[in-house]
Amino acid sequence: MRVLVLSSVFPNPRQPNLGVFVRERVRRMARSCEAVVVAPVPWFPWDQAIRGRRWGGIPRIERQDGLVVHHPRFVSVPRYGKWLDGILYAASLLGFVRRLRQSFPFEMIDAHFAYPDGMAGVLLGKALGCPVMITLRGSIVRLRTYPLHRPQLRFALQAADRVVAVSESLKRVAIDLGIRAEKIRVIPNGVDTTRFFPMDRDDARRRLGLPLDATILLTVGGVYEGKGQHVVLQALPRLLARDPRLLYVVVGGERVGDSYRHTLDGIIRAHGLGDHVLFVGSKPHEDLRVWYAAADVLCLATRSEGRANVLLESIACGVPVVTTHVGGNPEIVRDGRDGFLVPFGDVESLAAAVDRALHQSWDRGDLVAHARRQSWETTARGVLEECSALRRSTPDIDELSTPTAVSGSGHGH
Repeated sequence: MRVLVLSSVFPNPRQPNLGVFVRERVRRMARSCEAVVVAPVPWFPWDQAIRGRRWGGIPRIERQDGLVVHHPRFVSVPRYGKWLDGILYAASLLGFVRRLRQSFPFEMIDAHFAYPDGMAGVLLGKALGCPVMITLRGSIVRLRTYPLHRPQLRFALQAADRVVAVSESLKRVAIDLGIRAEKIRVIPNGVDTTRFFPMDRDDARRRLGLPLDATILLTVGGVYEGKGQHVVLQALPRLLARDPRLLYVVVGGERVGDSYRHTLDGIIRAHGLGDHVLFVGSKPHEDLRVWYAAADVLCLATRSEGRANVLLESIACGVPVVTTHVGGNPEIVRDGRDGFLVPFGDVESLAAAVDRALHQSWDRGDLVAHARRQSWETTARGVLEECSALRRSTPDIDELSTPTAVSGSGHGH
């Protein structure tokens, strides 16, 4: 079985933490099938002036953990032209994908995120006569509210041969868009428990240069409004009244051109929190275990989520979490056993839950065991079952390749 993975959210040398969860799933899938990744990079003639970024350093082709990863460019008009991304993505890649199929005769397209990848995937699939599976992730929650994106999402999901949702909440979003429930299978993301597991807290803090006697509240995630760091900062004065040793550590990068960090700095100045907040920027995914281990509690005050991997990673490290009762979060966090769930934007409830989490005795072994039941291997098996079912339901699929074509593909794993 040969699968073309389509994802514009996939790690690359310039953005090593981008879409790590996509790579983790594909890596496990590739143990039982042949998979090649096409991870296109958005491009526009005046990118540096408009978006404030340059794409130098991203190769056209590379290998990651045994995977062949292509990075073709696709035309993406900034700002008001983003609703065209799906169509332009498909148009930009059609010639490239046709040429790739001559050397790697893929039998299906596995598109990650409904937009723009899913939209582009179904357009490419129609042009190539190739079945398409779309995996729903968190961005659809926001995009379905945009009038120019919603009909494209509906079209893509209706045209797809199969739909996978990483949480029950995302399945409900798809049903709300008019997609039949029986067409959608929920296959949650997993966690790599060989990478995320408990370690000594003091040792972790020494490695990171964090104070041993502090009470550390941690957020791991991009620094932008939707992740809710401002809500945590607004709760800090209440928490500091109970524990003056509290230190709020934020691990995550800022978005280019986003003014959210200025908003956070304003809250910090207004409440005199400068000695109690530490922004450390983005960190490599493989280093996050030490940051989780150094914390007393992880706090993710997010507005919406598909399925937040950081919650499961923290729990795998034996660290309880406080997060919002949104999206797939309640499907990960057993309220009262792994942490607490609170309404989004409710500062008082968040402060109370964090205070309770900091002072409650937790069964760390139960947290770790809960995470271990949700492995990437289990995720990959479920996805491969869907791929196999799709292959069986497309009888002409075997005509796409011959033994000669396979032996010459050069992409075996």
